[in-house]
Amino acid sequence: MFALVVTVLSFVAPLSRIGAQLGALPARDASVEGVLLALGQALPLAVRTRWPALCLAVAGTSFALHESLGCPPTFATLGLYVALYSVGAHQERLRRVVPLAATGGYVVLCVVLSALGSPNGSTDYLVYYMALTAMWALGVLVRERRGHEAERRLLSARAAVAGERSRLARELHDVVTHHVTAMVVQAGAAQYVAGSPDRVGEALAAINGTGRRALAELRFLLGVLEATGDSASRSPMPGRVPDLVEQARASGQPIELVEDGEQPDMAVGAHLTVYRVVQESLTNAAKYAAGSRTLVRLVHTPGWTDVEVTTAETADSTCESAAPRDSGPHVPGGRGLTGLRERVEMLGGEFAAGRRAEGGFRVYARIPAGGAA
Repeated sequence: MFALVVTVLSFVAPLSRIGAQLGALPARDASVEGVLLALGQALPLAVRTRWPALCLAVAGTSFALHESLGCPPTFATLGLYVALYSVGAHQERLRRVVPLAATGGYVVLCVVLSALGSPNGSTDYLVYYMALTAMWALGVLVRERRGHEAERRLLSARAAVAGERSRLARELHDVVTHHVTAMVVQAGAAQYVAGSPDRVGEALAAINGTGRRALAELRFLLGVLEATGDSASRSPMPGRVPDLVEQARASGQPIELVEDGEQPDMAVGAHLTVYRVVQESLTNAAKYAAGSRTLVRLVHTPGWTDVEVTTAETADSTCESAAPRDSGPHVPGGRGLTGLRERVEMLGGEFAAGRRAEGGFRVYARIPAGGAA
């Protein structure tokens, strides 16, 4: 389409007489040769992006003959500038050879024009060459920017993939660790009530319920992995903290839930983060402080939700991997605590975890209600 427009403008007044002129030789009347050479400079622009070197070769040769024969100026002569730009912007192979060959052809043209009596001097030819070089350099600049943009998009895509993998890994860790730990604790408790059929039934029912919840969340994560397009939900719908506490109580962990204030309207990501903080904290309590008194405290304000989970010290709590001894906002603890810190800070919140001076362990998170990660 572009080549067709240039061709039409080359024969439509008043633009037909506007064009580039190099030799300044005595103008000849319009002729068949002039028409064919005008077409030779305009029509090759149709392949300027696919075969830029061929486009430049045909357009450049036609331009050289056009100037050498003293044909009248035509709009089609501007095709040489477009061809040079296309070589800079789209040429993939022989990027240095093509400009050098074009420079050699230009030198030959200048010698021929001088031999034919052109009044132009070396300065005129040099200035014109600089103008042609500027068009080629503009194309090179566009190609480099296009390459940088493509590289930036590639790096962004890789970062997005890595972030998605990290997010799914965190979700998988939270689901598997919490539910499997609960089932192990419940199964262990069932061994001590083997003589009481009613209590054994309750333990088995608790294990069954925990397993079903684990399967439901795992199915969701598998659905995220298999889903395509933007229509797939990227964050699982969070559960309710009271249900989570009741589930942990069914495993034998003494837990007290205190909730102050009215819960604000929270984004799904923020709501899920609150749920995961409590879930991971109760999982660690069941693993490393089984039977110890645990307090879950939620404080709601219009823009934030504060989550605090504290576990009392046990006499036989000797596992060093349960938590670091130094409290603070940056905890070098296990994968679960590290994932919680990353999740909370991604939302713009605050996170701290560590041993308490009076004994036991404390997890604290301040989560903005508007977080949407």
